[in-house]
Amino acid sequence: MRVGVPREVKNGEYRVALTPAGANELVKRGHQVVVEAGAGEGSAIRDDDYRAVGAEVAKDAAAVWAAELVCKVKEPVDEEFEHLREGLTLFTYLHLAAAPELTDRLLATGVTAVAYETVQLPNRQLPLLYPMSEVAGCLAPQIGAFHLTMPQGGPGVLMGGIGGVPNAKVLVLGAGVSGQNAASIARGMGADVTILDTDLDKLRTVHWRWDGAVRQLASDELTIRREIVDADIVVGSVLIPGGRAPRLVTNDMVATMKPGSVLVDIAIDQGGCFEDSRPTTHAEPTFQVHGSTFYCVTNMPGAVPSTSTIALTNATTPYVLQLADLGWREAMRASAPLALGLNAHAGQLANAAVAEALGLRAVALDDALA
Repeated sequence: MRVGVPREVKNGEYRVALTPAGANELVKRGHQVVVEAGAGEGSAIRDDDYRAVGAEVAKDAAAVWAAELVCKVKEPVDEEFEHLREGLTLFTYLHLAAAPELTDRLLATGVTAVAYETVQLPNRQLPLLYPMSEVAGCLAPQIGAFHLTMPQGGPGVLMGGIGGVPNAKVLVLGAGVSGQNAASIARGMGADVTILDTDLDKLRTVHWRWDGAVRQLASDELTIRREIVDADIVVGSVLIPGGRAPRLVTNDMVATMKPGSVLVDIAIDQGGCFEDSRPTTHAEPTFQVHGSTFYCVTNMPGAVPSTSTIALTNATTPYVLQLADLGWREAMRASAPLALGLNAHAGQLANAAVAEALGLRAVALDDALA
């Protein structure tokens, strides 16, 4: 099979969908790999690194998109829509629940779209979302701490560690992968950390992981409303696989927060979990609501591509090999987790959570595979 790896064109996106190590595995199995020139530069990967393992480097994006299987990091943007077509298998992050325009284009072109974020193991773990959730969670307290500084419009609060001075207070909504990584980094920076979730088992994990040093509370509207008043940083990290994130922080809640407080919405790819959240870019990452700073960048891990690319491709490469070796349909018949990644095929949605979020109808997965 011919496998294409285009250069990412989304604002501030420096990751690449396949490392030379992954390309080497594909070439060893007899597949052709074509990488767009410069695709790996942002991740400190040279074109010659791909050539050294037998991959072709193409100057023209169209030559890369002409492949049977195209692997990306982020969803196609407007300038890439012309490349979508029937017969193409696209493997990337899609987050369609918050992207009706992209969904319409995928359905209109008949492309077979497989989303990293809905590939799901029997234990409900999301193996291709996991590494980027780790990265986003680790970044969130760093970003929040930066925007608490006076030059960034913050109140001039240090996260913690100074004797005789109160530590910053960090509130994390969601005790999943990103939430626990956010709590870990915030705690390491000296902040007083509280984490909320509706899953008591996750809260018990938090309790034992930090020996009670991180406060854990069962999440509900009243608890969020109470805790948000004293928070310097709020990290939103809730997730419904494939579906739209629930909006947990309302505009009137933000109005009660301290001036200069920071809200980092990791869930923005799925629509965001703050009422006033709207997608931003690395070029213009923040906006103000009631004197609080909202950070809603949709590709946070793109800020640390040397780390993120390796972490992502470590997880995706085994699935890329399955798709290339067997073709998308047989690969999904052989792998139930991969089959759950199918979001669209031949003009129809194949993921119930995505369809529900968009008010559309989904075909049964078995029907799509047939």
